[in-house]
Amino acid sequence: MANKCNKEINSFNFEPGRVIARKYIIDKLLGSGWEAEVYLVHERSTGIERTAKFFFPQRNVNDRAVKFYARKLHKLRKCPVVIQYSAQETVTYCRTPISVLISEYVEGELLTEHLNAQRGKRLSPFQALHLLYSLAKGIESIHAVGEYHGDLHTDNIIVQNIGLEYQLKIIDMFQWNDSKRTNIRSDVMDLIRIFYDALGGQKHYAKQPKEVKAIICGLKHSLALKKFSSAGKLRQYIENMNWD
Repeated sequence: MANKCNKEINSFNFEPGRVIARKYIIDKLLGSGWEAEVYLVHERSTGIERTAKFFFPQRNVNDRAVKFYARKLHKLRKCPVVIQYSAQETVTYCRTPISVLISEYVEGELLTEHLNAQRGKRLSPFQALHLLYSLAKGIESIHAVGEYHGDLHTDNIIVQNIGLEYQLKIIDMFQWNDSKRTNIRSDVMDLIRIFYDALGGQKHYAKQPKEVKAIICGLKHSLALKKFSSAGKLRQYIENMNWD
């Protein structure tokens, strides 16, 4: 049966078992956003699981979005916190070429889900500090090559495992028109905001230890960025913290 399409494609609704590009089989939908839908797929030949990001054509004019993601992920391929790019494919949907970005599949839970599962839906100061340290180390590897994430929040961070440190992966890199320096500083504030939210936000801020408040700086950008101009500076600060 032919697919019924509107002028714009805003959903693909691929059913499990559908074969894509003769190489991959759809397993399930993982998520949907403004520019694409993301599916769990597996390779027909090996059974290896992958992530497939199908771009809505009106959000990917001349393949600009796909090229941005592919090039950025390739540039960051040595950053352990970044999901690894695999390949680009093209499929036809409603007689329209659709670009697909294939990348590694990472098991885990979104940081949002992890926090919601905690007692009181928040972390203790030491737990939150371990989280912040792992995030800062990961983002530092991105900043070290002059790049940035651009929109860090708890819905695009995957928690793989928790031990002495959090094992994390980040998804959904963004591209803004501002300078890279501006976006690097924005990443730092996003890290601090995640730390603040993981601790319970405004409701619990007044009772936090002074060491915690010294990092959050009341979420005042001028104060925080004077202390932490990059994720590396934040990581170094945490490593050398003194607790009373």
